[in-house]
Amino acid sequence: MLYEDVFRALAEKKIDYVVVGGVALVLHGVVRLTGDLDLFVRLEEANVLKFVAAMKELGYKPKVPVKAEDLADAARRRRWRTEKGMRVLSFYNPAKPMQLVDVFIDEPIPYSEAREGRKAFEAAGIRIPTVSVEHLKALKRISGRPQDLADIEALEAIEDD
Repeated sequence: MLYEDVFRALAEKKIDYVVVGGVALVLHGVVRLTGDLDLFVRLEEANVLKFVAAMKELGYKPKVPVKAEDLADAARRRRWRTEKGMRVLSFYNPAKPMQLVDVFIDEPIPYSEAREGRKAFEAAGIRIPTVSVEHLKALKRISGRPQDLADIEALEAIEDD
């Protein structure tokens, strides 16, 4: 399974997160090709630092020239958002160049709502917490790109089945 090492590490370290984006679509039953893993991590400092430690242990590092630990700093995240227009901090692994993990740097929807409505999927013996279909559609509406709008249609089509 793609990203199995990431899911396993997040589970072992008890990191509070939910999967969003293309992987969430696939887990909910939409057939779609996706290369990156989009995560909505609870942005509480201790949780973020555990997440960063897990990513470092796996060989991932930020794609942009920032310290990974800065993700735990709310003021820095606000500056990234306002000054650089960042929405996610991307992590890459030089040993796995085709794998990219994107982490939201803010809460497009309240994390507590996304967490409460989550659905858990099981793969390779790992529990993978995933945002609900309704929250996934809300996130896709916020992004509003053509692919996101097509993803909403695909989600609605499987809901109608």
